[in-house]
Amino acid sequence: MTGRTVTRAQLAEAVYQEVGLSRSESAGLVDAILEEIAHSLVMNGTVKISSFGTFAVREKGERVGRNPKTGEEVPILPRRVLVFRASQVLKSRINSERPAA
Repeated sequence: MTGRTVTRAQLAEAVYQEVGLSRSESAGLVDAILEEIAHSLVMNGTVKISSFGTFAVREKGERVGRNPKTGEEVPILPRRVLVFRASQVLKSRINSERPAA
């Protein structure tokens, strides 16, 4: 898996090559995993993946923003945002495995 963006198809292909499931089973497995992560975030607000990191839903309150063109103040409504915090294992791996320039 090279490049800047990893797609579902690339993940499914990696599962196909590593695990030996059929391509359609690999795609189904990737979709099921991603669906379970999304469902858990909606219901529980947190997903922890050992040695990878933690996805969490955070509540942001209402605040006042400013239109950069006009300078007019506009209210920004409260919303939920997704945050990711990498584990120490992943951080160490990222910092030790630098790609060749």
